[in-house]
Amino acid sequence: MAKVISSQEFVKNVKEEKGIAVIDFFATWCGPCNMLGPVFSDVAEELKNEAFFAKVDVDQSMDIAQEFGVSTVPTVIFFKDGVEVKREIGFMPKEKITSALNSIK
Repeated sequence: MAKVISSQEFVKNVKEEKGIAVIDFFATWCGPCNMLGPVFSDVAEELKNEAFFAKVDVDQSMDIAQEFGVSTVPTVIFFKDGVEVKREIGFMPKEKITSALNSIK
């Protein structure tokens, strides 16, 4: 399962690190987010050696959500060396997450 991270952990593990990070911005009350959760966790487990995977609860970490202009959940943002390189909004099947990750390697 992908870990829910705080704003401080986001800075440390995404903005200040080299490599690829895939972050699922979600809300606990969001139906499509709850559908994406297990799919995202499966991909995170399978590809844990290829990228850092984590989740950000937009209600708990509003500062990060606002910084990246996340106004719709779920939003999955792909980062490379701390910089956003791709964004997907809404529910995604496993194959789409994997394909998006492969496109930025």
